[in-house]
Amino acid sequence: MNARTLLASLALSVVTATTLAPSAESADAAAAPQSGLVLVVGATGRSGPGLLDALKADGFKRVRALVRDPATARAKVGADVELVQGDVRDPASLAKALAGVDYVVSGLGSNTFHDPANSPEKVDYEGVRNLANAAKSAGVRHFVQISSLGVTNPNHPLNRFGKVMEWKLKGENALRASGVPYTIVRPGGLGDGPGGKVGIRVGQGDTIPTGAIQRADVGTVCIKALGNPDAAGKTFEIVGGEPGVTVDWSSFFKPLKKDG
Repeated sequence: MNARTLLASLALSVVTATTLAPSAESADAAAAPQSGLVLVVGATGRSGPGLLDALKADGFKRVRALVRDPATARAKVGADVELVQGDVRDPASLAKALAGVDYVVSGLGSNTFHDPANSPEKVDYEGVRNLANAAKSAGVRHFVQISSLGVTNPNHPLNRFGKVMEWKLKGENALRASGVPYTIVRPGGLGDGPGGKVGIRVGQGDTIPTGAIQRADVGTVCIKALGNPDAAGKTFEIVGGEPGVTVDWSSFFKPLKKDG
């Protein structure tokens, strides 16, 4: 078995926790996720607005964002989001950011066009690994990570550019191995249009060959998964579905199989 095949098989073979961890801090957070403190990672990126809007729409009021530059981040995330300075590439900077956090939702992604140091290896793999391990140490109840459709395909075109998908898959596996309760969401091509206009097609095992979805809809899926026992320990792909279809969130995650 070559290295790429091994990476793909690990995504399906890792045995993981299947229930949300009990909160050591607040029984209220266990009863109602909306009362818990949520750390958003990637809040100033292109997926950030969708995550923040979905948190607000779902009634989450305690929101913290991990940012590298609080001065420039404030205008992007709004006045009602707590900012904490840190960098996922620096594990020592993460303990403060995760202090008291119940939930983590991450839209973390590499971007070497703006910063050569933001390589897929350093961000999509090591950054996710550092964040997952810190979340486990902090007693985080649930960690939702945005990954990508097609991540298990070794011949994916993005692997020609810094092996993006290979490093994302390694990041997924690091999250699974960390022991923190998790959900991994793999969206298709991302758009910046309004959400809620179409249904959502969901699959598992990277069997959806292609498709697109609005970032706003990805944000909604992530936040509906946050603190939801039906979403825990699961990895799935999402793309846009039929126009005018309303998603039944009470049953959306239930049919999905847990990893392992």
